[in-house]
Amino acid sequence: MPASGFTLFLTGLPGAGKSTVAAALQKHLERECVRSSTILDGDVVREMLSSGLTFTRADRELNVRRIGYVATEVTRHGGICICAVIAPYRGAREDARERVRRVGHFYEIHMSTPPQVCEARDPKGLYRRARRGEIKGFTGVDDPYEAPLSPQASIDTSRLTVDEAVHCILRLPRLDGLL
Repeated sequence: MPASGFTLFLTGLPGAGKSTVAAALQKHLERECVRSSTILDGDVVREMLSSGLTFTRADRELNVRRIGYVATEVTRHGGICICAVIAPYRGAREDARERVRRVGHFYEIHMSTPPQVCEARDPKGLYRRARRGEIKGFTGVDDPYEAPLSPQASIDTSRLTVDEAVHCILRLPRLDGLL
């Protein structure tokens, strides 16, 4: 019987630090665990699994459902799934939570970095393009981000180092005896 799997679901605005923290989590887990971990990064999933989707609300929700499905399968088989996705709508995140919880543990991590910090970082220049009207429906500019109401952790990467964020997040599965 495989060890109990779990999903770390990092959600937040573009530029909040999701991908950076996810990569650090995976490196830390590789050093600490014998189990494998898988990162589902929103940008990669969009390119590889959801390339035909647009950025309408329905397509964004479908994208998160697909991510939830893959996370469920990783979790079902005793793996550790690290999702690093904007996932702007609560309903889609709740669907992912319900799916994963049928087979393992689910931890919603709100990357709560303030919007002005995310926009100042703007690693891909997307906020600038959205402000100029070149991108429509951009989360945090002209499309909403529905912050989690009761995440298992809230991480502000403008106040915590990446290592501190990793420590805070991994405390959750440790407390549940999963690490």
